[in-house]
Amino acid sequence: MERPDWKGPLGAAFDHATTYLGGLPDRPVRPSASLEELRAALGGPLPDGPLPPERVVAELIAAAEPGIMASSSGRFFGFVVGGATPAALAADWLTSAWDQNAGLYVLGPAASVVEETAATWLLDVLGLPARASVGYVTGGQMANFTALAIAVREVLRPHGWDVDADGLWGAPRVRVIVGQGRHGTIDRALRHLGTGTNCVVPVAMDAQGRMVPEALAEALDGERAIVCAQAGNVNTGAIDPLDQIADLCTAAGAWLHVDGAFGLWAAASPRLRPLLAGVERADSWSTDAHKWLNVPYDSGLVICAHPAAHRAAMGVRASYLQHAEGGERDQIDYNPEHSRRARGFAVYAAMRQLGRDGIAALVDRSCELAHRFAQRLSAGGAEILNEVVLNQVLVRLGSDDETQRALRALQREGTTWMSGTTWNGSAAIRISVSNFSTDEDDVDRTVAAIEACRSMGVGNDGG
Repeated sequence: MERPDWKGPLGAAFDHATTYLGGLPDRPVRPSASLEELRAALGGPLPDGPLPPERVVAELIAAAEPGIMASSSGRFFGFVVGGATPAALAADWLTSAWDQNAGLYVLGPAASVVEETAATWLLDVLGLPARASVGYVTGGQMANFTALAIAVREVLRPHGWDVDADGLWGAPRVRVIVGQGRHGTIDRALRHLGTGTNCVVPVAMDAQGRMVPEALAEALDGERAIVCAQAGNVNTGAIDPLDQIADLCTAAGAWLHVDGAFGLWAAASPRLRPLLAGVERADSWSTDAHKWLNVPYDSGLVICAHPAAHRAAMGVRASYLQHAEGGERDQIDYNPEHSRRARGFAVYAAMRQLGRDGIAALVDRSCELAHRFAQRLSAGGAEILNEVVLNQVLVRLGSDDETQRALRALQREGTTWMSGTTWNGSAAIRISVSNFSTDEDDVDRTVAAIEACRSMGVGNDGG
């Protein structure tokens, strides 16, 4: 075969990417193409013969572009989705070009050391024990899965049950105690693990979605318990009273896991860190770098205070593998994947670009802009349903019907994109401020769009 021309297709991709990114401030956030249009543009039979790579890239851009959600825009507030800092995005491109298998040290020495270094920085910035181990996974779902896999194994081990050898069929029952406002990835992780969701014991939460310690104390009356606390309720941003929860777990001998997909990053801010008092006392934590650290998808992190338990639950040994023997880090020992992408390069680059102060400033600015949203919308007559403690704002625009119609109109109009939710039985619009590029102008333009959609009534929401 002839040597490939890398500059042609990569150059075209680069030119398009920089044009796309440069146009985000003026681009409508919503995709413009319908499902039928995208299927027509991207579908059809597989070609019989090869095509020039430049043609493939050009046609992919033309067909996919109308269906791209501008989730990297400073006016995308639909979910807790960050953008991508320039260094992180560039490192992600290099990750694809280098194409390292980030499973064993021997297959990617630099990938291994980068993950090791970034893990040290992460633990320091988040105020977690320096001895903790870190696994790089796809997102919060797999981070919770991994942490709970470790927890189930460790909770059953003192009772003479070997999960590795005997699985969970016939195992003593483990109870997983959660707040009523937990994220759905907890239940899904338990289904994947084979414990089933009947092991879930939900306890009361307060008006902001925080776990009530007194209710937890009652539920902890028994053996073999895992407690899943939350740092950042997905609707309100509220953080569970972690110090009190840690006291109760210590007294009961329960494993404490903290689901901190976005809220754990509040620990990077000296101003917000007190909200997470006691977080360092947990046994495991989960978070996402593709949220507040603004690293490209996919980039989740699982952290465990007990590295030996982490390796025992996740590690693998095989005669055909060349395992590390001289103190190197085999990444395969800390996550459920075997071969995987070298996600640590982008995390490393983002943290180096921002530095400690830059990460704190990103988090603080997001929270300040969330407050700006709440103040401006409230002044215009909207109802704010939550205490704005982090980057989440719950907005209600009259009745359920009026709120939902306004949301649909907003999603069509294009200035912004945000998602809906139900909170305490009422429809609401959920605003999540997570992008490093979001500024006051983005907030004010979005507020104006919300008020315009609301004032028009948009009663005919079919078009």
